[in-house]
Amino acid sequence: MVFLHLFIVNKSGGLIHHRPLSPKAPQIGTNEWLRIGSTFHSLHAIAAEASPVRLPHGKNESGADDGIEEIVAAGMCLRCLQTRTGIKFVVTAEKGTSDMDLVLREIYILYTESVLKDPFYELDMPIRSDLFVHSVDALIDRVAKSAGRR
Repeated sequence: MVFLHLFIVNKSGGLIHHRPLSPKAPQIGTNEWLRIGSTFHSLHAIAAEASPVRLPHGKNESGADDGIEEIVAAGMCLRCLQTRTGIKFVVTAEKGTSDMDLVLREIYILYTESVLKDPFYELDMPIRSDLFVHSVDALIDRVAKSAGRR
């Protein structure tokens, strides 16, 4: 099982980071990623409104708004972690990949440690942090090795 892509969408629906996590990941151009990010943001909001079951106060257990948490398709699985501030961290992986929640939480921690503490980073702007990129790569390698995937 392999992690395929990571994308991060800000609270306004703008794509602030995207990258493949594996050579097996389909090659997708930047314009398509921008469309994917904004479309996912819109679908996430529609799902929260259209859901027949409401969570207490419209929030999930982490305090974020209700919405899409997982999509499972024939060839891949998508998992989303939305923060209290509305940023969505989304990982795609081959179907049956475990540890997706753990990886998303770890990526969020890496984001707070390497991106948000950068004095030159402005909120909701594209992430251009080599430290973040290298930390995510190390995390994916560590998870893959511990699961015997690579």
